[in-house]
Parts: sequence; C-alpha cells; structure tokens
Amino acid sequence: MHRTIFTTPVVNTVLRGLSVAFLRLTGWTVEGALPRGAAKSVFIAAPHTSNWDLPYTLMVAFALRLNPHWMGKQSIFKPPFRGLMMWLGGIPVNREQSTNLVAASSQALIDADGPLQLIVPPEGTRSKARYWKTGFYYIALGARVPIIMAYMDYATKHSGLGPVFEPTGDIEADMATIKAFYKPFKGRNPDQFEQVG
Repeated sequence: MHRTIFTTPVVNTVLRGLSVAFLRLTGWTVEGALPRGAAKSVFIAAPHTSNWDLPYTLMVAFALRLNPHWMGKQSIFKPPFRGLMMWLGGIPVNREQSTNLVAASSQALIDADGPLQLIVPPEGTRSKARYWKTGFYYIALGARVPIIMAYMDYATKHSGLGPVFEPTGDIEADMATIKAFYKPFKGRNPDQFEQVG
C-alpha cells in the first residue's frame, strides 16, 4: 500500500495531537483500542450518512494510532485532489465497472508487510441505502483477517472500535449478528441508515 498521512513521520504526530484536542473540545469520546492479533483487519465503517464521516474517521484513527486505508468513489480522486486523497489513505473505487475489488483488497491485506486496517462502509454510499453490501465480509474472509466493528454515533458523540468479529463463512448468520450490533447507533443523517438486507 502507498504511504499515507498516518505513516508520514512528524506529520502524523502533529495531526494526532490536533485530532485528540479537536475531538475533546467538540465533546466526542473515543473508545476502544486495536486488539492484539488484529493489526491486519477489515473495519466496518457505519453508519455512513454524511461527508463529515471522513474527517471524523480520520481524526478517530489518529487518536487510536491506527494505520487505515479507506475506499471512496473514484470521482473524489480526480485532479487536483487525487494525490491528497491517496495520502489521506484513500483507495479509489469505480462503482460503474465490474472489477475484482474484493479479491484485490484481500490480496493487499495478505501482502502488506506491516499493520493495515482497511475501512469499508457496508452501505457503499452516504446516501440512503436499504441493503448492506457484503464486500467487507468477503474481503476479511479471503484475507483470513478479523472484522473490527468500528462505529460513529452522532447522537451520543461516541466513536471507536467495538468487538472483533471472526467471519465463519455463514454469511446470513454473521450479517445478522453484525447488524444487531449497529442497530442502536445514529449517523449524522439518521434517516439514511436503515438496515433491511
């Protein structure tokens, strides 16, 4: 994976301090820590209902000393912002083209020679989504890494890392368990976070 803001010396220290200070000043509480054995993992990013989710996610990642990469729609990676978005940990995704993104993402996790957390929003979009995409699940299954149930609850201003989930291969049962965990959380635009399928 490419170098990011989280792996750039000095810059990451300064931005961590600023992130912690901003979150405290605005009333956010950051909870949890990356468990041992989960240095390589897939993070669920939910609820995802606003453009504000990205800056808050980056600040929480700094506060928790993570090394995340995240998937974003290809349009936000157009010049002149491509370099910046990549440096922020972004990986462009072309939703209109059929690609083997799941296999490529799994292989990237396998090949990484250090800690790597891949953040994947299950809704796939910040617009209202009635059905969760299952890419995050199959990426974790293919790479044989755990899923970390990360959350951002705008109602209580709590964000952090929830339980570690080991995918069993029984996707129906596993998704039911995962969705049950996320049921209480509210996004910035809560009417856009509806779990149906």
